Amino acid sequence: MADDILLTKGDPQIFLRAKYANRHGLVSGATGTGKTVSLMVIAEGLSRIGVPVFMADVKGDVAGLAMPGAGDATPVVFWDLEHKAGHRVRATVSEVGPSLLARMLELNDVQAGVLDITFKLADEQGLLLLDLDDLRALLNLVSEKHAEVSQRYGLVSAQSVAAIQRALLRLEGEDGKQFFGEPALELTDLMRTDLTGRGIVSILAADRLVLKPRLYSTFLLWLLSELFEQLPEVGDLDEPKLAFVFDEAHLLFDDAPPALVERIEQVVRLIRSKGVGVYFCSQFPDDVPGEILGQLGNRIQHALRAFTPRDQKAVKTAAETFVANPKIDVAKAIAQLGVGEALVSTLQAGGVPMPVERAHIATPRSRMGAITAEERAAVIARSPIGGKYDGDVNRESAYEILARRRDETAGGPSASAKATADTPGPPRQDDTLHDWLWGTGRRQGIVEAMAKQAARTVGSQLGRQILRGVLGGIVSTRSRSR
Repeated sequence: MADDILLTKGDPQIFLRAKYANRHGLVSGATGTGKTVSLMVIAEGLSRIGVPVFMADVKGDVAGLAMPGAGDATPVVFWDLEHKAGHRVRATVSEVGPSLLARMLELNDVQAGVLDITFKLADEQGLLLLDLDDLRALLNLVSEKHAEVSQRYGLVSAQSVAAIQRALLRLEGEDGKQFFGEPALELTDLMRTDLTGRGIVSILAADRLVLKPRLYSTFLLWLLSELFEQLPEVGDLDEPKLAFVFDEAHLLFDDAPPALVERIEQVVRLIRSKGVGVYFCSQFPDDVPGEILGQLGNRIQHALRAFTPRDQKAVKTAAETFVANPKIDVAKAIAQLGVGEALVSTLQAGGVPMPVERAHIATPRSRMGAITAEERAAVIARSPIGGKYDGDVNRESAYEILARRRDETAGGPSASAKATADTPGPPRQDDTLHDWLWGTGRRQGIVEAMAKQAARTVGSQLGRQILRGVLGGIVSTRSRSR
C-alpha cells in the first residue's frame, strides 16, 4: 500500500496500484469536469514512488505541477518543439520513418508509397536524413532518376514527388521544420529521477502545438513507438519504468486508417511488458477504439451530459466498460457527477478490475493552475538537462552529400568514374544509383556515419542497412559483411 497512489478523498478510498500502473488507463469526461486534476494526481503520485512521467500540457495548467500547492512541488522538466517554453525536442527524419511522416504530411496511399521508396533508397545507400532539407534533396534525386528508382524499387512518378514536396512546404509553414534535426531526443532523458528518487515529470508545452492536430498526434505517436522499439522486455515490475499520458487522445485516431489503428493497438498491447503504462485522456471514452479501450485497466470517468445522440452513445459505452456495482446505476450517475467527482475503477490483486465506485478525486499537492513566465524560466534554469538540446548540430548528411556529388558530376567524370569506364563489361544495374552517389568505392565514411546514427538510436551493432519497426521507426541495423 505504501507505494500505491491514492486517487480519491473521503470514502471510498481508491488506489492506483503501482504494480498494475503499467496496465494502462483512461481519463474521460466533458470539458471542465476535472480531467486535468485527475491527470495531475496520477502524475504526482507516480512521481512520488519514483516513476518518471511524460505528458503534454495542452491548456497550460499542467505546468502547475512544478510549483507547490497544498503540499510539495513535483520535479518537472519542460519541453517545447518551438524552444520557447522548454528545452527543444527534436528527432531526425530517418528516426521518424516514412509511415508516421506520411501521416504528418497527410499523404494519400500513392504518395505514401513513394515516400516509402525514398526512405528505402536512403536506408540502403547510407544517406542520413536528419532534417527536411535532406529529405527534399533526396526527393529531387528520386524525381530526376525516377526511371532507375522505379526499376529497382517500384513505380515512382514526378507528380507524386511534387505532391510530397508541397506537403513539406505546408509542414514548414506550420513550424514542423523545427521538429526535425539534431541533437535528437534521447529517451533516457525522459526516464530520470531526481536526487531524492522521485520520478521527473516531463511536460511538453502543447497549447500551440495542439492547434496542429496531425503534428501533435504524430509526434506523440512517434515518441510512443520509440519507447516500444528501444526499451527491453522487463515483464511485470513492482512499478512502471515510465508513464506516458496522451491528452486529447481523439486526435490520434481521427481519420487514422485501419492499418495504423491496428499497429497502435499492437504497440499499446505489448508496451506494458516493457514497463510503460499509457494513459489516454479525452472527452468521450469511445474516442479510443474498442480494441485499445479493452486494454485500459484503470479508469476515471468524469461527468458527461447526455444532450445529443453522440453524448448518449458515449454514456452507454462508458457504462458498459465498467465492472458493474449493484449500488450504482452507472449511466444515470455519469450525467449527475459534479466537478471533481468521478466514477473510478482500478486493477486490484491479480490484475482484476474492481467494481466501479463513485468518488471525489483527491486534491493535487502541487499548484492547480498555470505558472508565470518567470517561474517557468526558473524551472528551466535549474533543469538537469542543462543546455544539451538548446543548440544546433548540422552534420554532413544527404543534402551535403548530394550537393557535392552534383558539383563533382558537373565538373566532369572523376578519376574513379574514368577507371570504371575503362573496365570491360557493363555495370550492374543494381549498382547504378550507388555508383552515382559514391563512385566505385564501397566503404565510404558516410555509410559508417549512417550506421553510427542508427546505433545511437538503438544501441545495436553497426550496420549498413536500417531495419524499421511496426510504425516505421528505426529499430536496428543489419551487420555488413566484411
